[in-house]
Amino acid sequence: MDRLDTGDPRWIGGYRLLGRLGEGGMGRVYLARSERGRTVAVKAVRGELARQPDFRRRFAQEITAAQRVGADWTAPVLDADTEAAEPWVATGYIAGPSLTEVVDRDYGPLPEHSVRALATGLVKALTAIHAAGLVHRDLKPSNVLITIDGPRVIDFGIARALDATVQSSAGLTRTGAVIGSPGFMSPEQVRGETVTPAADVFCLGAVLAYAATGRMPFGTADSGIHALLFRIAEEEPDLSGLSGPLHQLISACLTKSPGGRPTLETLSAHTDGEITGTWLPGEVLAQLGRHAVQLLDSEDPEAQAATATGTGADVGQPVTGIGNGGGNGTGGSPSTPPPTRRPRRRRRAPSHRPRSPGRPPRPVRGAPAVAASSAARPSCSRTSPAPVRETPRRLRVSRVTPRRRSSC
Repeated sequence: MDRLDTGDPRWIGGYRLLGRLGEGGMGRVYLARSERGRTVAVKAVRGELARQPDFRRRFAQEITAAQRVGADWTAPVLDADTEAAEPWVATGYIAGPSLTEVVDRDYGPLPEHSVRALATGLVKALTAIHAAGLVHRDLKPSNVLITIDGPRVIDFGIARALDATVQSSAGLTRTGAVIGSPGFMSPEQVRGETVTPAADVFCLGAVLAYAATGRMPFGTADSGIHALLFRIAEEEPDLSGLSGPLHQLISACLTKSPGGRPTLETLSAHTDGEITGTWLPGEVLAQLGRHAVQLLDSEDPEAQAATATGTGADVGQPVTGIGNGGGNGTGGSPSTPPPTRRPRRRRRAPSHRPRSPGRPPRPVRGAPAVAASSAARPSCSRTSPAPVRETPRRLRVSRVTPRRRSSC
């Protein structure tokens, strides 16, 4: 994942962007966080495509259909805004490397049992996509993400929206326009013919051949893209190094004629049915762990940048370039913490206990002293004892008034 550039937005819809995951012909893909804390992948459409009404219409249709696809073997579509100035779609983020990264960079060609498990997961993903009325049209290794539980397919149905920009009124691709990824396209896509679900089966065979051998079955575009497209449409694939049932499975998928390819039901019967146990080599599993740690370290890149520069930016809010009090003009918190307040002392509530009999009321603070009358003075008689206060029921002994000496 790359850091955000100065020209990248910080928010798309209700999602705060954390970094850039990639960029393609349709737009940029960002790692983002929802307001409720879910990590998602947000794809923002390029402006030149957004200005085409046909693209917007097809894009809205495909997003509606993609939301019906289950999330077991694909990245679920969570949210989208097809009416925004730059349309975008948010999908669940799959924490795993792509098949391209695993084969080209981390490990190399996968063992046969891993390829068979990969075929099982991809067949299930394509079955769910086709059941929603979609054709992927761009199944390639970079659109297959590797997880511990099996592969996950992303970007399904998105390529169809691009078809609207290059199709004629009859539904055929205009001359010279190519929709798909060279090396992982079907012959009908190369010829500009109508694309059916059988095209995804051909692409599935190319992806499996790449995973098993580490090379594309029709070569690369080093000799020119037109030579590569010719080999896809007219020549046989290079499947050297494959043998047995796996060779038969991949070879059947790469049949030139769409009607001669096996259906997904037939492929499901020839695959393992379910992915059980550890389907990946140990080195790939270790890479998955490192990938998860890398994701945790890069979940909050703005906070890391603020910590490194000492700005203390508040990453919980959109960066507006306006300071929020004593700050640095970047929307961050002030460099010095505010003074701490001393806690206020709580006043005791007045007591409502009844007074003891014979106890005079407390004098009011600030009131003038008043001389006591002679009637209130104790009697000079020796036989008149001084009054003794009663003891309250709470076993609290009150003070006893001392006896005055008689002046008689």
